Amino acid sequence: MESIKDKVAIVGMGCTKFGERWDKSREDLIVDATYEALADAGIERKDIQAAWVGTQWSNQSGRTISAPLKLPYIPVTRVENMCATGSDALRNACYAVAAGAYDIVLVVGIEKLKDTGFSGLPNIDYQLDPALVDPDMTGPSMFALLGSKYFSHYGLSAEEGKKTLAKIAVKNHHNGSMNPRAHFQKEITLEQAMNAPIIAWPLGLFDCCGVSDGSAAAIVVRADMARKFRNDPVYIKALSLIAGPAEGGMRPEFDFMHIEENVRAAQSAYAQAGIKDPFKELSLAEVHDCFTITEMVIYEDLGFCPRGRAKEYIDSGAFELEGELPVNPDGGLKCFGHPIGASGLRMMFEVYKQLQGKAESHARQLKNPTLGLTHNLGGDARGCIVSCNIAGL
Repeated sequence: MESIKDKVAIVGMGCTKFGERWDKSREDLIVDATYEALADAGIERKDIQAAWVGTQWSNQSGRTISAPLKLPYIPVTRVENMCATGSDALRNACYAVAAGAYDIVLVVGIEKLKDTGFSGLPNIDYQLDPALVDPDMTGPSMFALLGSKYFSHYGLSAEEGKKTLAKIAVKNHHNGSMNPRAHFQKEITLEQAMNAPIIAWPLGLFDCCGVSDGSAAAIVVRADMARKFRNDPVYIKALSLIAGPAEGGMRPEFDFMHIEENVRAAQSAYAQAGIKDPFKELSLAEVHDCFTITEMVIYEDLGFCPRGRAKEYIDSGAFELEGELPVNPDGGLKCFGHPIGASGLRMMFEVYKQLQGKAESHARQLKNPTLGLTHNLGGDARGCIVSCNIAGL
């Protein structure tokens, strides 16, 4: 299979502030993110030849963006793939450009969740997705199983396990405190994270990401055209998407300490990008920290550290801004919340800006980054959709 590596480039991106955006409609957020991306690329709407929109709850067709943006009678495709929706919209757009169907395309991710009135994600129609076999299980309860099993298997006491997860929350809140686009922009202490009300043990309030509104957008072009738009384009190195067979809940040998789709998606992405040692070769990673235990398991699944040694790496500061591999330098889902269709593109926005040396806070800007990964996970450990996209200079 031929790799997508260096065949397409991102030459413009935009991202709204995420949060409880009562001041903005869905259409407002789409317009704000898209016009920032257009200005960043130095193009106009008339230059766009096709568009993709990623959304799960915020409308049902390509008109989601064609109407508010007044796009000039071009094809617009709506993509929905659980929490990987935004990343999959980018993936589809990139392959269309790489195939030669279009030269300049737009990708938009959007979700306006707060207006639904739900305190968490809206209800899922389980009749439409029979793989989701436990409609009475909550998101926190599903992922909490990973924590209790991981602690037990690797001999972590309740105190040690909770403290390890708390360090992830503290790290992400520290990063988000310096990001004006984040929903939550306050640091928290280790004590606050450890002593917060329990949602589903061992997960407390600060171990869980919030619910937000937001939008992000990207302009994708052929790689050989990229420098006509800007002198610092960001090139796509890998686009990986894995859908699992959802057999974890039926297999006695399933360990509840790893997510196989994470492993397979990462392996595919690394093969496409030519990466042998992700911990040493990646400059940053934006991963799907819907819960702190998810981020902890991702470290091992994506090969950032060996099995059973995530605590050791966390304690060493390996994934902090000054560490060997900064993870979620923008604050992650933990600080942005998770407007489904927008999250994957929001992650790529951070990678794009970091690679260009243009992070909005000097304190967050990494030194000479060259390669960044984005990761999304939709579903739960027993069966899910996972995206791993890699971009670089």
